[in-house]
Amino acid sequence: MSSQLLTLLIILSAAVIYHIPVVTCIEPWCVALPETTPEQLQANIKFACEKVDCSPIQYGGYCYYPNTLLDHASFVMDMYYQSHGRTVNACDFNHSGYLIYSDPSQGTCIH
Repeated sequence: MSSQLLTLLIILSAAVIYHIPVVTCIEPWCVALPETTPEQLQANIKFACEKVDCSPIQYGGYCYYPNTLLDHASFVMDMYYQSHGRTVNACDFNHSGYLIYSDPSQGTCIH
């Protein structure tokens, strides 16, 4: 057995024996469902932009590209979700938002 595998086995055994919580560092992101209508995406942007700074999706902002309604809505929906407690309800957006566990960042647009 390799020393790395043995070390991992010892750490996991200790976590079980001493009830040490094993925590993952993966936090979900909130994005718009791809099948969301343009009208709903626009409503999501309008709602979120009343609560968070939407300058990153404006022309010249670091999240202007990719310049699609879906990408802009997803970015501001995630900003709203992150700033409102990361609860399931903060990602609902009239049933047009969902949580993902893979980083949706693209290019200079970092979520």
